[in-house]
Amino acid sequence: MAADGQWLTFLVLILPFLGAAAAPFLTRAFGHNAAWVLALVPAFIFYHFTGFLGAVSEGETVAGGYAWIESLDVDFSWYLDGLSLTFALLISGIGTLIVLYSGGYLKGHPHLGRFFSFILMFMGSMQGLVVADSFLTLFVFWELTSITSFLLIGFDHSREAARRAALQALVVTGLGGLSLLAGLLVIANITGATSLSALLSEGEVLRAAPLYMAALLLVLGGAFTKSAQFPFHFWLPNAMEAPTPVSAYLHSATMVKAGVYLVMRLNPVMGETLAWETILPVFGGTTLIIGTLLALRQTDLKLMLAYTTVASLGLLVVLTGFGSEVAVEAAVLYLVAHSMFKGALFMIAGAIDHETGSRDITKLGGIGRAMPVTFVAAVLAALSMGGLGPFFGFLAKEEIYAGLGFASGWSILLTLTAVLGNALMFAIGFAVALKPFTGVRVKMPKTPHEGPVLLWLGPLVLAADGLLAALFSDLSHRFVSSPMASAVAGEPLSVSISVIPHIGLPLLLSVLTIALGIAFYLTLERGRAAMAATLTAIGWGPDRGFDQAVRGTVRLSTFVTGIVQGGRLDVYMTATFIALAAALFLPMVIFDELPAMPVLPSLPFYELAVLAIGFIGLAAVLHARDRLTAIVSLGIQGFAVALIFMLLGAPDLSFTQFMVETLSVVILALVMTRLRLSPADHRPTGQKMLDISIAAVCGAGLGLILLRVTQVPFDDALSVFFAENARVIAHGRNIVNVIIVDFRGLDTLGEIAVVMIAGLAILALVRIRPGVAPIKAEKKQRARAVEKVEA
Repeated sequence: MAADGQWLTFLVLILPFLGAAAAPFLTRAFGHNAAWVLALVPAFIFYHFTGFLGAVSEGETVAGGYAWIESLDVDFSWYLDGLSLTFALLISGIGTLIVLYSGGYLKGHPHLGRFFSFILMFMGSMQGLVVADSFLTLFVFWELTSITSFLLIGFDHSREAARRAALQALVVTGLGGLSLLAGLLVIANITGATSLSALLSEGEVLRAAPLYMAALLLVLGGAFTKSAQFPFHFWLPNAMEAPTPVSAYLHSATMVKAGVYLVMRLNPVMGETLAWETILPVFGGTTLIIGTLLALRQTDLKLMLAYTTVASLGLLVVLTGFGSEVAVEAAVLYLVAHSMFKGALFMIAGAIDHETGSRDITKLGGIGRAMPVTFVAAVLAALSMGGLGPFFGFLAKEEIYAGLGFASGWSILLTLTAVLGNALMFAIGFAVALKPFTGVRVKMPKTPHEGPVLLWLGPLVLAADGLLAALFSDLSHRFVSSPMASAVAGEPLSVSISVIPHIGLPLLLSVLTIALGIAFYLTLERGRAAMAATLTAIGWGPDRGFDQAVRGTVRLSTFVTGIVQGGRLDVYMTATFIALAAALFLPMVIFDELPAMPVLPSLPFYELAVLAIGFIGLAAVLHARDRLTAIVSLGIQGFAVALIFMLLGAPDLSFTQFMVETLSVVILALVMTRLRLSPADHRPTGQKMLDISIAAVCGAGLGLILLRVTQVPFDDALSVFFAENARVIAHGRNIVNVIIVDFRGLDTLGEIAVVMIAGLAILALVRIRPGVAPIKAEKKQRARAVEKVEA
């Protein structure tokens, strides 16, 4: 990629975050109409990525990036092929409509600016995830999607349900992110690749490695939690506590599709194995059936759609893991179709709630005449979700049945699973699209009427896209479906299915799906009651299990804390120094590293005098009658060390030691003046003897360690390095100062920060005046009482 193209792509990747920073100010200036301005951000991103359609459709890839951590060979890099480009277009295109929809849905909300910031950061996180090339870039954006979704799900933080749902999503997807990180590290260890583009040529090496299964399970742990596969499916429906624009975006083009994207991306290198073609269909098929059955139970429009998203994600995992080229093509078609019809239906559910005040399907009806545009959009989206022609969902469903087929018992089982799941989704989709709009008008909290253009523009555009993409399928396949399927399969594929039905098994299965779907739709109430009774009988579920796990963790931590943190400082100190003594002596004893007895050198009289000063200070500390005397006496040892530095030719270190010791004594003395300084040692004789023994062992251990170090041959490599480079690199003559300020600059900065924080804490303690606050409070209370009496 040319340098100017690289800069533009880099700008596109950070543009959502820049828009997030500007969102509060634009909202303050333009109110909800700021949506029109902010929508230019994803619209420009969409326009930028359309410029790559021609090259990618010809089989080319676009890569770029910049060195991030050169010493570790880590880059901030991106990689565009049919898969990542399609995702980028879905994220930015649907994101444009979501931003506009948010302006209408949250009009007048006091925190609309904050919401725009969160949704744009979420968009940028997902955008970066799907175009990321290096493993580290992928992981950073992967975790950013979890963090930003936490902010969006818990946007209405005044409600406990929203806070719980946000925390649950963060915990589940965050743990999955750690699993993914471990998997990427294992893959890097096996193949030596640190980027996805490099990994694509290492499939045989990875599949043949002994650690392949470990890498597979770790990566799938990340993908399954993100894409809500059973048994991690429970967090996604709970995420419906978020505002509807978030739900629409979350379920159509972002977050939950991240796991599917990862599975599709790794299919060329981790696929074609028995484990891959077993684990993915089993978990995906289970998720498909459980999701549709749970959707049947719901009466809330958003929850009905949420559980069908769980089911759809399961279907995508089945198709990706099945192993045939046609199944891969079906997965690609269904992912694009699902993004369009599910985004539209979620926005329609939000519009219904916004204009009627209810999302309960049993309390809605007859609003079609009052909301005609929304009704049309709902029907168009439901036709695509139901797999009826001439919509893109029809193409996807035909290809699903062609890809799975009846070639073996395994494929027959998966095909029947897909038929049942699609039939149930057919019923749910038409229930959402028809029941609120048809029938007799019922009493609702609000009088329904057509919403503003910001509310119906998005669903109408997405629903119409589902129709246009199918009618012009040649263009759709040329620029989207075929390049994406080729990237997922790892070899060139050409998707050719059109709206003209192909006589054969797929068409027969489509007819069977529609017939079952109509039957489920007509018996929806009975099916709902049956599912409700079944779930009541079962009782326990993963959602409840999550709460139990959280409570168990809290109880365990409380129990452990009660053992190791009993609340007595003397116990903590004793345990700490016992551990120190063990750490000092055990390695020396186990590895036979005890030092040889040294020969005592003959010291000049002035060095002996310094040692004598140190021993005098030690005696003064031990015989001090109060704490203040002990603190002052303790400084004598520090001054003795400073004198040794001076005598050995290190005046700068000596000066530093003098300053540190003086400040330590002064600060400790100031603190102690706030406490009782009289003797208060109530330890029994046994405790004193134990403390003396521990102190003696620790002192002996430190002395032996120092002796052992001095007996090891001196390695002057570091000294030579500093001597040779202090002037050349840091331009300083004082080597010690250069080490502290330049070579160890961050370490020194950390030390300064610690000292500053400690100083501020001490200042706060010193300024406390005992009894002042209660006296002031009492005076205020008396003054208020006098005022009441006078009144």
